[in-house]
Amino acid sequence: MTIELRMETESDHLETENMTREAFWDLFKPGCDEHLLLHQLRQSKAFVPELDYVACDEGRIVGNIVYTKALVKDGPRQSEVLCMGPLCVLPSCQGTGIGSALLRTTLEKARSLGYRAVILFGHPAYYREFGFSNAQAFGIKTAQGDNFEAFMALELYPGALQDVQGSFHEDGAFAIRKEDLEEFDVLFPPKEKHKREGQFL
Repeated sequence: MTIELRMETESDHLETENMTREAFWDLFKPGCDEHLLLHQLRQSKAFVPELDYVACDEGRIVGNIVYTKALVKDGPRQSEVLCMGPLCVLPSCQGTGIGSALLRTTLEKARSLGYRAVILFGHPAYYREFGFSNAQAFGIKTAQGDNFEAFMALELYPGALQDVQGSFHEDGAFAIRKEDLEEFDVLFPPKEKHKREGQFL
């Protein structure tokens, strides 16, 4: 396997969406909606195209990572941060370091572009390896006022979140409508949905 990381192009979109669908299918619920989420995020003004990277194996897209701009709000005060996700790797290529390479490459680029921090919802054990910690340590909670281990933040330079606290608000493009998903899924090969142990829904 020879992996190349590069920025995604418009001609990659459908292939990347199909790969994302394969990566998340039946993972968190029967079927998935992450491929539609990716499609919606790309159309949002909050999307950061400079951080949209794909991993390719001999020309085939096997991984993808994207970021959107988000806000931490404390009353009238608003601070811009990045929201990472989705990050995905084709199931047959998982465990080979592709996700780690995508994340490290884009975090370094986000730092060079002047962004202050990244916030995400993800597996704590995995993201701690990259320096992420519970967002509560920075005085940041979810938009609903909650906190849990999977809600994590990373300063892109020391003290970046020192004067930032409040509630995290991701872009509205993260909202998925059932009817939109049904319409979008018609564009992809038919797949059977399965209810499995460990799914959230």
